[in-house]
Amino acid sequence: MNNRRDFLKKSGLFLTAAMLPFPACISSNSYKKLGVALVGLGYYSTDLLAPALQQTDHCELRGIVTGSPEKIPVWQRRYGIKDSNVYNYENMHQIANNNDIDVIYIVLPTGLHAEYAIKAANTGKHVWCEKPMARTSEECRQIIDACKKNNVKLSIGYRMQHETNTQTLMKWAETEPYGNIRHVISEAGYNGGTINPWKLEKEMGGGAIYDMGVYPINAARYSTGLEPVAVSATQSTKRPEIFDEVDETTNFKLEFPEGIMVEGKTSFGENLNNLEVTCERGWYYLRPMQAYSGVRGKTSDGKILAPMGKNQQAVQMDDDALAIINDSPVLVPGEEGLKDIAIVEKINESASLGGKRLSL
Repeated sequence: MNNRRDFLKKSGLFLTAAMLPFPACISSNSYKKLGVALVGLGYYSTDLLAPALQQTDHCELRGIVTGSPEKIPVWQRRYGIKDSNVYNYENMHQIANNNDIDVIYIVLPTGLHAEYAIKAANTGKHVWCEKPMARTSEECRQIIDACKKNNVKLSIGYRMQHETNTQTLMKWAETEPYGNIRHVISEAGYNGGTINPWKLEKEMGGGAIYDMGVYPINAARYSTGLEPVAVSATQSTKRPEIFDEVDETTNFKLEFPEGIMVEGKTSFGENLNNLEVTCERGWYYLRPMQAYSGVRGKTSDGKILAPMGKNQQAVQMDDDALAIINDSPVLVPGEEGLKDIAIVEKINESASLGGKRLSL
């Protein structure tokens, strides 16, 4: 139990950490929202983060960084962004002089996260970085170091850890209401149509294990409250003409202390959205475990885990904004993203060695 409690403390997952109330001296009338600049205006920023920022209480969209000039007037009309708050990738360092912007949110392909998260940290603004945190654990460390050097907060965009049903499972990992955890199945993937081209490029952090794999890896860790000690994995594709650099499907096994085994899977060729936890006196699951439309679940004694009914990205960003306002620990710090990427690296290594078991 001590190992599990240590995991929750060290990974910054204590649920109260980023949910402290405002300082008493700040009234609702005088409170100023934090200004957020989105770096990268692809699907996730356009369809999810920008709309979510219209629902947040503690932060708001004030700036953009883009390499696509044609998108600028569209975003300005839609969100009232001032000319002085529009940047490109070459001049984004000038955000350092912009008092409208408090947070820079990196929403670029994974292979670019380290470069631009470090640039963001060097402006002296707080940094939010989408998951997966970076391509390598070394890049993750560089981001963490840059944020520490500049005395800014770093949050990784694991929206699920801000979601209520996920938080319930995280609590159960410590309290074990159904007895000792024995076995976990953790799966995330999709079988869609056109795949964004960068997700097929190794150097950009493409492949199922990066794009979707951090969901089942992170879920394996938070649902057990422990860190894995060994891994084995295999990778495959049914479309080698497309997946000639990266994995289409990865199957992996994670071994945890206390004899807990996790069977994991991630894919660009299968619809997967499942987290099942089997314990000595019962079971529970989340299915879907990471859908934008809501997370649902059930337990062996009939409890229904209903969707929280809130925009997940809005809740995530408000939690992270409150951590800045209150100068309290963030819910998902950079160290959390680093741990998942270190596991991804071992999964890839094991797969390259034909599924060899590797210690972590």
